Amino acid sequence: MSDVGGHADPMTTSTTTVGDWFAAIQPSPPEGLRVRLNGLLEPFAHQPVQQVPEACLAAGERLLGDLLASGSTSRETALDLLAVDALVTYAFQAAADAPDLMDGRAARALASIAALPGSLSL
Repeated sequence: MSDVGGHADPMTTSTTTVGDWFAAIQPSPPEGLRVRLNGLLEPFAHQPVQQVPEACLAAGERLLGDLLASGSTSRETALDLLAVDALVTYAFQAAADAPDLMDGRAARALASIAALPGSLSL
């Protein structure tokens, strides 16, 4: 099992789906964040584990888009902002197993996230 940032990498265990991958993350996120992330990843839970980077980015982008569209800037959105950060971090943690694809993934993620404010009709 490889080690990413001093933590076990669930991409190298016997996980087969995005849901399995998230359940295997060590250390597990704090309970409130874990529950929120689990809900955000639920639509992707049955996808193959190889889709973790894309699933995490898609879930993070969707949530960030929702936050931007609602103009939410209060303390009540802190958990959601942490969730966006965690999802993007997990996406690249999972993608580290395919370093030859990292540049392309990073460029697509950056372009997609940067385009979010412009895609809103405010």
